[in-house]
Parts: sequence; structure tokens; C-alpha cells
Amino acid sequence: MSKQAMREETERLIKEALERKSVTVTQGDTRIETKCGKCGALNRVKMPKGQSRVEYSCKDCGHKQKAL
Repeated sequence: MSKQAMREETERLIKEALERKSVTVTQGDTRIETKCGKCGALNRVKMPKGQSRVEYSCKDCGHKQKAL
């Protein structure tokens, strides 16, 4: 089975499942990897749906800041 045939089969199966309403698609929280402005450590922050900025504190130094 070629890759194109597998893609077409997958698309067909997804379309059938959505038509039968057996699969629901939901939108969840966004996860952002951001760098601390003070110490440079990487932080993973969850942003709720509909927000553009979220406040967090750095996991290493505790500096409070906002992520985009």
C-alpha cells in the first residue's frame, strides 16, 4: 500500500467517523515553551483557550512575568 493510498484511507475513515458523530473534536489549552527574561531558563506554560497572555513565575528563579 503506497503512502498516498494510506492517506486517502485515513481521510475516508476520519470523515466517516465524524459523520457518525462517534468522534468529537475539542480544543484544549495551548502549551508554550518560553524563556525566562531574568535567568534564561526554559519554562512550559499552559495558556487557556481565548487568552493571548498568561502570567507565570519562573520554575528556577521565581521571577514573575507574562508570556505571549
